[in-house]
Amino acid sequence: MKNITLSILSGVFYLFFSLNLNAIDIPYVYTDLYKKESSLYIKTQNNTLPLIEPKAYYFLKQFRNVTGSDKGLKFDFGNIEGNLYYGFIKQKDGKYPQPVFFKHSSVITDGKCEIDITKMKGKYDTIDWENTQSGNIGYRVIDKRGKILYDGKISFNGKGPFRVADTILSGPFVNELTDTSAVISFDTNNEIFSQININGGDKIFFSTNRSKHHEIRLFTLKPDTLYQYEILLQNGYRESYSFKTAPAKGSKKPFTFAYISDCRNSKGGGERDIGGVNGYILKKTAALAAFKNAAFMQITGDVIGGYKTTKEETLYQYYNFKHILEPYWHYMPFYIGMGNHEAVVYKFDDGRKWWSVQIDKFPFESDSSEAVFAEAFVNFTNSPKSEDGSNLDPDPNNTDFPSYKENVYSYTYANTAVIVLNSDYFYAPSLQDRKYTSGNIHGYIMDNQLKWFQKEVEKYTKDKDIDHIFVTIHTPLFPNGGHGGQDMWYNGNNEHRAIASGKKADRGIIERRDELLETMMKSPKVVAVLTGDEHNYNRMLISKNLNLYPNNWDKDKITQKKFFRPIWQINDGAGGAPYYSQEKLPWSSAVESFTTQNAVVFFHINDKSIEMEVMNPDTLDKIDYLKLK
Repeated sequence: MKNITLSILSGVFYLFFSLNLNAIDIPYVYTDLYKKESSLYIKTQNNTLPLIEPKAYYFLKQFRNVTGSDKGLKFDFGNIEGNLYYGFIKQKDGKYPQPVFFKHSSVITDGKCEIDITKMKGKYDTIDWENTQSGNIGYRVIDKRGKILYDGKISFNGKGPFRVADTILSGPFVNELTDTSAVISFDTNNEIFSQININGGDKIFFSTNRSKHHEIRLFTLKPDTLYQYEILLQNGYRESYSFKTAPAKGSKKPFTFAYISDCRNSKGGGERDIGGVNGYILKKTAALAAFKNAAFMQITGDVIGGYKTTKEETLYQYYNFKHILEPYWHYMPFYIGMGNHEAVVYKFDDGRKWWSVQIDKFPFESDSSEAVFAEAFVNFTNSPKSEDGSNLDPDPNNTDFPSYKENVYSYTYANTAVIVLNSDYFYAPSLQDRKYTSGNIHGYIMDNQLKWFQKEVEKYTKDKDIDHIFVTIHTPLFPNGGHGGQDMWYNGNNEHRAIASGKKADRGIIERRDELLETMMKSPKVVAVLTGDEHNYNRMLISKNLNLYPNNWDKDKITQKKFFRPIWQINDGAGGAPYYSQEKLPWSSAVESFTTQNAVVFFHINDKSIEMEVMNPDTLDKIDYLKLK
């Protein structure tokens, strides 16, 4: 158990986690890591690096402490000072219901404030609450510096006094869409039963137990069919939306899907930083995707500011990301991949002020980057298990690595397959320049994930119903703007690789890059690799005449292999994160388009043909166009 204490510091509500590590074993994959007096430290040859105490600046429960009152609703946000803006959410008032803020706000003093619903009568009663004695209110918490901390919603009953009702706090979200099934997920404020009615009750699906988190699988559906779905909570509250199942596998019917990455918080104030997310650009991106009738959107990494030391604050940022997309996620799936900013870490002090020693947090099954990511999202579960059983596994009789569940996966839609990889698995951010203990570097695909990837490509290549394969991974194989010293290049230094239990992986980063390329090039169906990490849009054709290696390279060159064929690398890290300009690298001549504008990529699939269209979601300018096939 974690002992949680509260502390007030500089007007910010912190949670400090007093670690009781006596009952927690240090994973065998870490070397030179010890515990003493319920804490951790790294012992090096010359120094001892103490743990920097994990703390959460913000956490979800802090923003959801709501009670009814005679006049409306009372909130207790801890020690936040600022303002609460609020307004009714009118269901069925348009496809994407949003709160319309009331003309008054409530001042937050010592963390406390109140919404006076009795003042929202007459011409301000847009939801007819005076008659129904119920309704939904959306609210926004802004601190005294003007920073947006949280957007939320709450349901109420009564006419005075008022009561907090069972509420869908987050969602519903359409996930794991296939031609015959889907998973609808949502979170409620109370542990309750729920059900989903399809097309007015033609099919009814129930939750299996009382819970605050609900994942209900809908099955025996028909392909390419629009379904109305209604969520019914046990108190009678209802919300209704719709989704369309995928076409039958192998269908040649035209469709569009969208792609971005790197929508974490940026500079510029306002909605460009909503609790770790660039809400301004992300919302416009989702709206444009919906307008273009995208069947789904793939977002591969750096969806939050991240790099947090607690699960609680990471989940808070994930909530903000999902909440921004929520109005659109009611109707179409968003598939999320991991990046480096999804890291949940232990930090150790080695004297550097801004970049401490960091490793993936444990216990791996509950607190690792991978476990927290899986808790936040509902992705497909056809992943490899973990790196257990690989050459770097220190103990074949035990589980020593984090899980790949829901952070590595693949899915199909009609005649197209998408394979999602994780280039920040078991990530130790500081391993790049300080070889303390163990972990994985940014951009490195470890052995078991590579083997799984090879099998997935082979499977879809042999599948007569699949015409196109897209591979997506957060880090570019060939960086072009911002990460020449990382990603799969490291300034041409192949020595960078994963380390577990003090043992280095057999292959270096450039060798592993080539193994990924080989897998893709051997399949005629692989169209492109979709990347991010670098905060710009660019595309390059990986061709035989490029210089892809450092000057002193003494190993095989993939450009000299018979299987080599050109493949597109399409980088769209322009989802809202702070920009990177173009670098000069050995393959820069192959970059055919480059911009630091915000961008969303649309792939228009029509049988054997694929057209790519790139647009700025803020200005609607067309950035790029290419006929891929």
